[in-house]
Amino acid sequence: MDGHAKNGYDLNKYTKVLSDNPAFPWVSKLNSSARQAMAERAWAAISRFFENCKNKVPFKKGFPRFRKLQNRASVEYKQSGWSLSQCRQYITFTDKFGIGTMKLRGTRDLNYYQLKQIKRVRIVRRVDGIYVQFCIDHERKEQLEPTGKSLALDLGLTHFYTDSDGNKVENPRLLRKSEKTLKKAQRRLSRCAKGSKNRAKARIRLGKKHLKLQHQRKDWCVKLALCVIMSADIVAYEDLQVRNMVRNHKLAKSISDAGWSIFTQWLEYFGKVYGRVVVAVPPAYTTIDCSNCGQQVHKTLTTRTHHCPHCSYTACRDWNASRNILNKGLELFRNTDGQSGIYYASGESDLCLYKATSTSKSSRRKRKIQQ
Repeated sequence: MDGHAKNGYDLNKYTKVLSDNPAFPWVSKLNSSARQAMAERAWAAISRFFENCKNKVPFKKGFPRFRKLQNRASVEYKQSGWSLSQCRQYITFTDKFGIGTMKLRGTRDLNYYQLKQIKRVRIVRRVDGIYVQFCIDHERKEQLEPTGKSLALDLGLTHFYTDSDGNKVENPRLLRKSEKTLKKAQRRLSRCAKGSKNRAKARIRLGKKHLKLQHQRKDWCVKLALCVIMSADIVAYEDLQVRNMVRNHKLAKSISDAGWSIFTQWLEYFGKVYGRVVVAVPPAYTTIDCSNCGQQVHKTLTTRTHHCPHCSYTACRDWNASRNILNKGLELFRNTDGQSGIYYASGESDLCLYKATSTSKSSRRKRKIQQ
């Protein structure tokens, strides 16, 4: 920043100064709306850093890091700098960056939306091709019949979650299953000479394997979250601080492989779309408290069965925790009445439904992109 801007508006104005600076010739080629969009993303990172410092968030505060031009994998346009063809199958970028016209390939038909509904367009470069993301102003509401059920989820590693009815969903462990092929691809990359064409090819092959694993995890979480939302009117889940939990190096890989954050994000999103109540419950004392009498029973991590000496109640450790989460979730819902901690009306997630299941193949031609 160096004192050039004190708020987001000043940072937007500073993009004009950068475009006139000969030291950054590529900035002047971008459309003004694209420069402003990048400034907004930078200011969001800066404000988030100061907000974390103000709230005294533990550990790292997320100081914004400088990224080189070649590492920037996306560019975002607002409502100018691009145009769609009449058939909505081609997109043309009109700035001086020289992108030109590209053909769109995908499963979504843009003819259902008016041009004024498209608020932003983002080009994303991934290892398997180039994608275009459209931010469309469209309210999606789905009507579901009330089930009369309330459900709570206790997230874990042995099982992905255990609900308050005693049902368990197995952890898919996608990274563990793909670890052998990933290690083989990594060894092939390490054997190639730096700067060679074979190394570039090996890097792409390794990146595609990681991207496939990412898509598998996301697709599994999306489908599971949708099933949970459709099975209950009120869903309470354990709001785990994954960022702090991965500091345990003995469990970090398993926690990252589980994908709890992806699952809870889509749980909140589907709750908003289908009109369900989704409650995030603080995880404090959910494992220690007895769900039958309320007394505290301390347990180690190896103790998988909850046995209360006060009321002689015996149950699975995770099932007992999910029952506590349900009680706390219902209490939180009654006390807040849809305010803090309730996500059925938040609408803050920037999730795109068309990325739930990718059915289209990656483009082999450079000029063709997928939406």
